[in-house]
Amino acid sequence: MYILGISAFFHDSAACLIKDEEIIAAAQEERFTRKKHDASFPENAIAYVLAEAGITLTQVDHIGFFEKPFLKFERLIETYLAEAPRGFSSFVTAIPIWLKHKLFLKDTIIRELGKAVENKLLFGEHHQSHAASCFYPSPFHEAAILTMDGVGEWATTSIARGCGNKIEFLQEIHFPHSLGLFYSAFTYYLGFKVNSGEYKVMGLAPYGEPKYVDLIKKNLIEIKEDGSFKLNMEYFNYTVGLTMTNKKFDALFGRQARKSESQLTQFEMDVAYSLQDVTEEVMIKLARTAQKITGSKNLVMAGGVALNCVGNGKILREKIFDNIWIQPAAGDAGGALGVAQTIYYQHLNNPRHCHEKGHDNMKGGYLGKKSSNDEVQKYLDSVGAKYIRAKNEEELCDKISDALAQKKVIGWHQGRMEFGPRALGTRSIIGDARSAKMQSLMNLKIKYRESFRPFAPAVLREKLSDYFDLDCDSPYMLLVAHLKKELIVEMSEEQKKLFGIEKLNIRRSTIPAITHVDYSARIQTVHEKTNPRFYNLIKKFEEKTGLAVVINTSFNVRGEPIVCTPEDSYKCFMRTKMDVLTIEDFILYKEDQPDFSDKEDWQKLYELD
Repeated sequence: MYILGISAFFHDSAACLIKDEEIIAAAQEERFTRKKHDASFPENAIAYVLAEAGITLTQVDHIGFFEKPFLKFERLIETYLAEAPRGFSSFVTAIPIWLKHKLFLKDTIIRELGKAVENKLLFGEHHQSHAASCFYPSPFHEAAILTMDGVGEWATTSIARGCGNKIEFLQEIHFPHSLGLFYSAFTYYLGFKVNSGEYKVMGLAPYGEPKYVDLIKKNLIEIKEDGSFKLNMEYFNYTVGLTMTNKKFDALFGRQARKSESQLTQFEMDVAYSLQDVTEEVMIKLARTAQKITGSKNLVMAGGVALNCVGNGKILREKIFDNIWIQPAAGDAGGALGVAQTIYYQHLNNPRHCHEKGHDNMKGGYLGKKSSNDEVQKYLDSVGAKYIRAKNEEELCDKISDALAQKKVIGWHQGRMEFGPRALGTRSIIGDARSAKMQSLMNLKIKYRESFRPFAPAVLREKLSDYFDLDCDSPYMLLVAHLKKELIVEMSEEQKKLFGIEKLNIRRSTIPAITHVDYSARIQTVHEKTNPRFYNLIKKFEEKTGLAVVINTSFNVRGEPIVCTPEDSYKCFMRTKMDVLTIEDFILYKEDQPDFSDKEDWQKLYELD
């Protein structure tokens, strides 16, 4: 039985295809259109997942959409009526979009896919889709389920119990009280893009101090012991206006919202730290409540807030649960998977079979498009690229590990593309974590992004405890942990007096390029079973250097979706200061390449995030 899941029209549109219990393919539309967070109908993603299975739409048994548009529209109307006449301008702006694109989604889907799909269509609920996306693929027969995001239909946070093929919802928090929108409001205030820049705020936080924690808790959010919360809506504008915060919010902090791209100051860093601290408090209390009311030793998480890997790491260290599993596509893209699995397990009542103990059903998150060597060679020849074709994987890993050891920056395009926002070693830029200059080089000259942002380590799973205070799998880069004490370089008394961004250039460990200013790292454990080529590369690098860790960051520049095709990868390679590119079995050295013929002002192609 084939089931197609669709997420669309808000942000991060995606499609997923399952065959019975197996996830066949999943991808975000942005990877094909090259428009970051593309919200349009995922026609390209749908075409891809069907092609991956070798079927046509007529062979799909059911099609699911990840939420219910009429319930969302009901929230829009009720919110306006409750706030009227405030919010009239935002209401007038929203209504035409809803009437044209979002409300009558059944008609839209039929128009896009054809009349034959009409009787196959089913609609799930937003948080139900999130819950399904993290429970059903997890390695647990039963688990507490915690979903947190901006807003679905009405729910913004939910606690549920998963057992076998059933999910039972136990508690919910409803709009306008939302941990995701709370975080996004501060993201807006700090001058970053909503639904895109939240991870930047999280990365900025360790440069700050908790100066505004009490101010936030006294004025903006009331947190109860069970993790439930209420926002003081006098300070927020997202229910009635076109901005997230208002003048009263500005007055509380004594200044207006930061303009995008303006200089970051210690104030923004302190606000970011305080926000992260309060958010973690809510996350931990909600996790405790989830454990208390379910009695489970296992926790699964989804929703955009579940991408807050620092908060996830804090939940892990609190030892509330024995095991934690987080959906790698935790945002709305993952809803495409969730609704497909909801149809299979709950609507059709099929039994659920967990994988062997400790292994999930996500195939490492590698659910996207793969390029054949023939496709790669055809493209490279068409642009006159100069390349070497490795005879086998051993030769490829030998040459690339040599380049890494020489402090070269590598574009690494191998196998099936990742599903979700993180690059996990198939569409990655990689480098040597021992280099003190690598963070600055990769941020400013390759990624063209803010210098304060940290890079993540990819580490062989069996060597994890040699480097980090973490004793569990973290295959999806969704847990933060501290480095081992023996790797840390202690600061001098003078260095300890530094504040904020002044801390950036201090050598903090023996692997400084992946060590954040608080001695933490966002860790990816690399497993031979799910990504053997990336594993073998790091293994070869370890043989040559003694280090089983490399820098792993997404293969893109700022504002660009992660690369998908050989063309995307070659163009990104040629537009940046990467030294080496490998696409499947092909290796390209920058100094050997002809003049790049793409004369586009490419920095204008992508809107800065």
